Amino acid sequence: MEYSLVCHNLYAFSFSPVKNKLFLLGIMFLLWAYMLYSCVGYCATMPSLVVDNYRGKETGSVVGKRIENNGRVDLMSRLLPRPQPWVDIESDYDETSVRTSSRDLLNNDIDAYRGAEDWDEMRGEGQRAPEPGAMSSFSNGSGSKKLPQAIIIGVKKGGTRALLEFLRVHPDIRAVGAEPHFFDRNYENGLEWYRELMPKTLEGQITMEKTPSYFVTREAPARISAMSRDTKLIVVVRDPVTRAISDYTQTLSKNPDIPTFESLTFKNRTTGLIDTSWSAIQIGIYAKHLDNWLQYFPMGQILFVSGERLISDPAGELGRVQDFLGLKRIITDKHFYFNQTKGFPCLKKAEGSSKPHCLGKTKGRTHPNIHPEVVQRLRDFYRPFNMKFYQMTGHNFGWD
Repeated sequence: MEYSLVCHNLYAFSFSPVKNKLFLLGIMFLLWAYMLYSCVGYCATMPSLVVDNYRGKETGSVVGKRIENNGRVDLMSRLLPRPQPWVDIESDYDETSVRTSSRDLLNNDIDAYRGAEDWDEMRGEGQRAPEPGAMSSFSNGSGSKKLPQAIIIGVKKGGTRALLEFLRVHPDIRAVGAEPHFFDRNYENGLEWYRELMPKTLEGQITMEKTPSYFVTREAPARISAMSRDTKLIVVVRDPVTRAISDYTQTLSKNPDIPTFESLTFKNRTTGLIDTSWSAIQIGIYAKHLDNWLQYFPMGQILFVSGERLISDPAGELGRVQDFLGLKRIITDKHFYFNQTKGFPCLKKAEGSSKPHCLGKTKGRTHPNIHPEVVQRLRDFYRPFNMKFYQMTGHNFGWD
């Protein structure tokens, strides 16, 4: 009887309503804690998965950097992409020696103003300056990014922007809009960084870029050859005297306080000695720069486009370029009209647009008046270099 009473009391105590509720709450708490622990472990892996997926599709840059702190990962550091250097300017190469401090400042000014110059140009053309990881216009995601098979390597103020915009009309040419400056300024970033700048292409399409400073960069030929010996190179050349004046005009438009063209041209005005340390003069010594390229590429892989004929006969010059690239001649006379105001040809329909298209306001500036004697001395200076250049290329450009 006593045993039965004890059992009855224990049974009543164990299954009282209060104990039942406490028991259920305890089980629910344990389940909640387990689910929270599992969720935290799973969510901690999500940022890297999202970032890695984004990286593969968009930038190819190094993102989701881990920062170890007492064995834990800083999630914010994994969510924020690490900045990549990006130079979107077209400027002169660095001079090894400069005669005067004013000329040194001038060459620095050219670098400083080119960023705004290119951006104004891109805005005038109704285009966005591409970012390093910008996706191509293939909305369906087809195609792949490839290293360029053809590069417009020069020259500054020769007509490279016009040539690139004309070529982009061709359906088998895909080109990055802004200048990558990979082989002269961003080479340490590596080829994969460079590849990610390129637009996606389909089978049979050609990837292109243009950076005019490559032509006068000593290291560029070896670096491009190391990427691919089969790369096709295009150089737009122009009367070196006119090119130098155009170069000066561009800098003058941004910095009206620079010295006169005449004072920068001569080391000594009395003797007429030309100052070749000034980049505007040095760029036009085409034969000297071409010697460097011929150490790495045969002449058959380099096409020289006449900047003058690109204005007077754009379809003719574009025909030569299309032949050189192994493409069907699709860009013809029907694609161009001459803009009397600007003084150069424009596209009747630009790439991806049904409207006429001319280069931006930074193109076609009026040159300052240069004394005829200065112009003549420059022509005399360039003549032997031009003659050598004609012999090297087998083509007389008629600058003399």
